Amino acid sequence: MTAPDTIAQACRDVLLAADPLRKVKIARAAARAWRRGALGHRFDVAMPGAPGRPERPELLPPNRMPKRGRAGSERSRIALLHALAHIEFAAIDLAFDLVGRFGERFPRGFVDDWIGVGADEAMHFALLDRRLHALGARYGDLPAHAGLWDAAAATAHDPLARLAVVPTVLEARGLDVTPATVASLERVGDARSAVILGRIYRDEIRHVGAGMKWFRYGCESAGEEPVALWHGLVRRHFRGAIKPPFNDSARAEAGLSREFYAGIAD
Repeated sequence: MTAPDTIAQACRDVLLAADPLRKVKIARAAARAWRRGALGHRFDVAMPGAPGRPERPELLPPNRMPKRGRAGSERSRIALLHALAHIEFAAIDLAFDLVGRFGERFPRGFVDDWIGVGADEAMHFALLDRRLHALGARYGDLPAHAGLWDAAAATAHDPLARLAVVPTVLEARGLDVTPATVASLERVGDARSAVILGRIYRDEIRHVGAGMKWFRYGCESAGEEPVALWHGLVRRHFRGAIKPPFNDSARAEAGLSREFYAGIAD
């Protein structure tokens, strides 16, 4: 593969990579190249309609996903870590697609922030994949949710819709559930997995913060009121329900105040 010359080319290369470890390698290389100024701030190629995917895991609709089994068992923990690894794998593509598809509509700092997010997601996947190996498993051993790219497809036309749905709804949900998951891993003595999830949780606060930062910037540029527009975009483009309980303190740290999500919570 020829080395990319522009940020858009680098994003496209990440998206098209199907092998998980290759995608991680290309994502990290793209982030390093951008930081040292080796990629032009140009958007000269289109992003693919869908990212590359490995043959495994088998992708299933939500209603066909198997149950994780008895809480606290090694089998259950492997299923949990596998599900999280799949989320992080998809999140690599979501971050790089956001840059490649919408970066020319924002200042250069937008690329700085989201390339950093993409590098974080690649690191998260690598940590979880390594932990699965330590437990005698690997990414691809279990089926995974088929709908994680749906949010990107549904918002491919509108950067503010993408920012509303992906970082400030989907990733914000991680702020709500991860502390309890960390506590449960600690209770069963899996400190190594708990440390990994704690690292991901801290990074997620920053990722949600980037979503809010650029959503507000886009609203200001368009003369839109952020809360009202967020409500409308989430109702239009997010297929699930926004459910409590909410980690209000972590959401507030990320700039996602209750006025955004409390009014449309299920």
